[in-house]
Order: sequence, then C-alpha cells, then structure tokens
Amino acid sequence: MSSDKVSSRIRARLRAADKPYFANDNISDFLHEGELEALQSEVEEAMQSVLESLVIDTEHDHNTQETAKRVAKMYVQEVFAGRYTPAPPVTEFPNAQSLNELMIVGPITVRSACSHHFCPIIGRIWIGIMPSASSNLIGLSKYTRLTNWIMSRPQIQEEAIVQLADALEALLEPNGIAVVMEADHFCMHWRGVKDENTQMINSVMRGAFLEDASLRREFLTLIRLRN
Repeated sequence: MSSDKVSSRIRARLRAADKPYFANDNISDFLHEGELEALQSEVEEAMQSVLESLVIDTEHDHNTQETAKRVAKMYVQEVFAGRYTPAPPVTEFPNAQSLNELMIVGPITVRSACSHHFCPIIGRIWIGIMPSASSNLIGLSKYTRLTNWIMSRPQIQEEAIVQLADALEALLEPNGIAVVMEADHFCMHWRGVKDENTQMINSVMRGAFLEDASLRREFLTLIRLRN
C-alpha cells in the first residue's frame, strides 16, 4: 500500500517504536484522533476489491451493494475492536475484609475469530480467583468487559486465555488465577473437516491453582456443576 494510507502511517509508528502488531495485539496507543474512521474507510475500499476479485457484481446485486461497508464496520468497530480501542476502565478497590476464599466468575459468553481463517470462535470462559489480603478487587461486570476486550481480536484460543490470565494477574495480584475456556471453532464446523461436534477446551492455572491440587479440583468441580 502507498505511504499515504492511514494503515501505513500507523504501521510506521509501530515499527519505529519496535512494537509488534500481530493479529491479537492491541495497537490503540498508536492511533491518532480520527484515524480509526479513516482506517475503516480503507478497509472498506480493500474489501470492495476482494468482492470484485470474487467476481461479484456489487453494482447490480442489491444484496452486496453495501457489503464492503458493512464488513469494514464489523471488523473495525465490532469483532476486532479489541485491537483498536484502549482497555475498558476498571475501578479497583482494596480487599478490606482480607478475603481469601475461592471466587468464580462465569460462564462469560465470548465471541472471537480464529486468526487462521477469520472464522468465528464462540464459547464460554470461567475465571477462578484466589485473592490475597493485599489483592485488588473489581466489580463483577469488569471481568466480562475485560474478557470481551481481549477476545475481540483475531485469536487462537490457547493464546487468548493466556492474555486474559496475564491481564487479570497484573490487575488483581491474587494468590492464584485460573481460566478455563470451551469453544466451538467454525473453521472446523464450516470448512475443512466440517465436524460440528468438536469443541476445544483448555485452561491456564497459576499460583495457588497450580500448586494446590484440592483447590484446582474444587474450581473444576464447581464449574462442571454449572453445566
């Protein structure tokens, strides 16, 4: 693309700062005011070229006349918004009562897209927290907001829950953190082997959840009961 493209300007800033811009990275710090709208227009133009390369007559086909615009808005403002917007504000408050019992949040419904085929990933996440006396606490809705912010990027599931665990661990400073995700991958359902029954389940266990088998078993048993 030519250097006057907004994507080229953003990419130049990222490279100058030696920052990665992988599919699941957040690059909001490198966008200037008004550039997100310009980026969406650029994506719309590129998507129109894709439709033309697919030999779709968008000029006369009433179903696809606005498709490039709709897809650009979907990518930039919705399904990949976690790349382009800052982290949601999260108010922290102290653990005044020195709570040190298991907390579980979930299931949180998540929607993402696989970075290999841009096909949907639809699933659920459970979060386990073992707070310490000095842990920060956050409101229940903030877990969902933070989870959705991280998942709204092209991802692979294994890396997504590591990103979520990293963010929660840095924010809460707990004695332990656990994240379990189960999801349907439409790159399996819709293409390739076209297996509609296969799900992927994976977990991240840190701190007390990794070291204490009874705590890990309690967490996994409780989320299993929710099913």
